[in-house]
Amino acid sequence: MPKKITVLLVDDHALVRRGFRRILDDESSIAVVGEAGDGVRAVEMVRDLKPRVVLMDCSMPGGDGLTATREIVNSHAKTAVLMLSMHSEKSLIERAIEAGARGYILKNAFELDLVPAIKRAVAGEFVLDQHIVNPPATPGKRPSPLTKRELEVLQLIVDGKSTREIALALGLSVNTISAHRTRISRTLNIHNAAELVAYAIRNGLVRIP
Repeated sequence: MPKKITVLLVDDHALVRRGFRRILDDESSIAVVGEAGDGVRAVEMVRDLKPRVVLMDCSMPGGDGLTATREIVNSHAKTAVLMLSMHSEKSLIERAIEAGARGYILKNAFELDLVPAIKRAVAGEFVLDQHIVNPPATPGKRPSPLTKRELEVLQLIVDGKSTREIALALGLSVNTISAHRTRISRTLNIHNAAELVAYAIRNGLVRIP
């Protein structure tokens, strides 16, 4: 049998954690290995349990999620943190990205997105809740080192499209899109998909879906 994805639930409200657990318990490929009520305890439990994914509440008393995320990412590279929040402000999303979160999910939409988000994070993708609606990001201070076509490809990567889907959308071959992705990675010196998406959002190279 395939190895289950281990998950740690972090939220200061027990009822919220119970709701998360109820959803995940119905998914055979996921195993909830623990719960924490604040960021400090979450860091301790990650050290002991080494979960593959942490579902982290953004705002908690007694140890906020952003600080805990930064500590976990710096100490446990194989653990992906998905930030959970009631708020969709662009500044908060950017802070989560800066802290090293692998994704940002709105709590009021988690019933639809939680399980697929966990699987995408494990696959190395950056996950941005589809219900987040923001105006186009303003360009970063530094000019983009990418060509117009590469920026189009990068936007579609951020939108969660596969190489084949990008090829269909742009009317190009899969090999051409693969070449564009390789050049993008080399130009930015980023070879991890999640880090690439985070960089693109942080530097205003793309629109947030």
